[in-house]
Amino acid sequence: MWGAALHDQATGVHRPLTASLLWLEPDNGPLSESRVILSLDHCILETSLQQALATDVADVVGIDPACVLVTLTHTHGSGWMALSRSEFPGGHLIAPYLQEVRERVRQLAVETAACRQPAAAVIGTGHCSLARHRNFVDPDRGHAVCGLNPAGFSDSTVLVARITADSGQPVATLVNYACHPTTLAWDNTLISPDYVGALRETVEQHAPGICLFLQGASGDLGPREGFTGDTEVADRNGRELAFAVLSTLQSLPCPGTHYAWQEPVLSGTWIGRWAHRPVPADVRRSFSLWTWHEFTVNLPWRHDLPRLDDTRRNREYWLAQEAEARARGDESAIRDCRANVEQMTRQITRLEALAPGPVCPLKVTLGITGDCLWFFLPGELYQDLQIRLRERFAPRPVFVTTLTGDWQPGYIPPASSYGYGIYQEVIAATAPGCHELLLEELTRQTSRLLQPA
Repeated sequence: MWGAALHDQATGVHRPLTASLLWLEPDNGPLSESRVILSLDHCILETSLQQALATDVADVVGIDPACVLVTLTHTHGSGWMALSRSEFPGGHLIAPYLQEVRERVRQLAVETAACRQPAAAVIGTGHCSLARHRNFVDPDRGHAVCGLNPAGFSDSTVLVARITADSGQPVATLVNYACHPTTLAWDNTLISPDYVGALRETVEQHAPGICLFLQGASGDLGPREGFTGDTEVADRNGRELAFAVLSTLQSLPCPGTHYAWQEPVLSGTWIGRWAHRPVPADVRRSFSLWTWHEFTVNLPWRHDLPRLDDTRRNREYWLAQEAEARARGDESAIRDCRANVEQMTRQITRLEALAPGPVCPLKVTLGITGDCLWFFLPGELYQDLQIRLRERFAPRPVFVTTLTGDWQPGYIPPASSYGYGIYQEVIAATAPGCHELLLEELTRQTSRLLQPA
């Protein structure tokens, strides 16, 4: 995953990569209204594979593939598992690995469907300072770099859902947080889920049930301490987020209850007494609201996209430069050439995968369950998107999950980010203004669904 790396193959495993599956089904509703969330520890997967995984799950449990939401934690320590990279050293292992992933996911879906049970989710908001703004200007060279910006704003919101079976048995903890899993970088040689691995392990040690992580809008957010080869830093980052999750869990009431005003009590002064009480019947009825909607937002491609033929020529040039650097034993030049080759390789992959025509048809899944909103989107969005959606629909809990169904079209930065040479803007395929267009369409679609029938 790293152009600056001098190795092609992993030397071992830091923590195993995980597939987690959550089945959501309405009370007394048809199976066709179910939604299945499949979260995988990968950075990006080919679009065809994500679609195949959705079909695999749907086939074995008897639902429509459109009801299966395949999303990625986005760990950059997983390697780029694409068949197009089979030519690289170790690449012969990719095809059988991906086939095994499909088989295990099918098995996981069957097991999950068989053990589903009535349950309730209680949702709370916490905060964690792990994620920091990651657009910085090199003070010596004066150009943009991707890395910690101490002065930049970062959304610290952690959305946590505790799911408890009606029997009282804890089932799962959902964690929605926006932070690029880029703790481990080019010096790391181990397969790793990055900070997400220690997050899950720590939460599951203290909160029974599985922990499922949903990557938020992290286009301009990364860990405060990152780009290292030290796996302990990744684990420390994961534990920092886990403790914020566990703290939030401690503040949540039991399902079906709320902390309500009771009465004043005269003591040394008038004391306001509050207590946990069952929610009123009319409120409980609103918890059963269940609506899902799929729609497409057409985002214009930028007019100055690189040409495929030029990109291929540039790649050949840097391959030749790398060969010369190897011949003279210049490690610094080798690293730079490999980075340029990798940039051109990725650019070719992006350009070949773009949908034909003048626009990107971005497929969005919007869910309303009780008073909770769910947004599942492909690509990589900026934190501004989740901040604005949560402001506009407060006090409803709003889950924003990216890299769902596809990693394309990549980054969709706000218009104000263009023109500064920032990495995300340079490689963005959509035109300036697409972030704003998407935000307004999500707002319109949600507002329409929330209107009384």
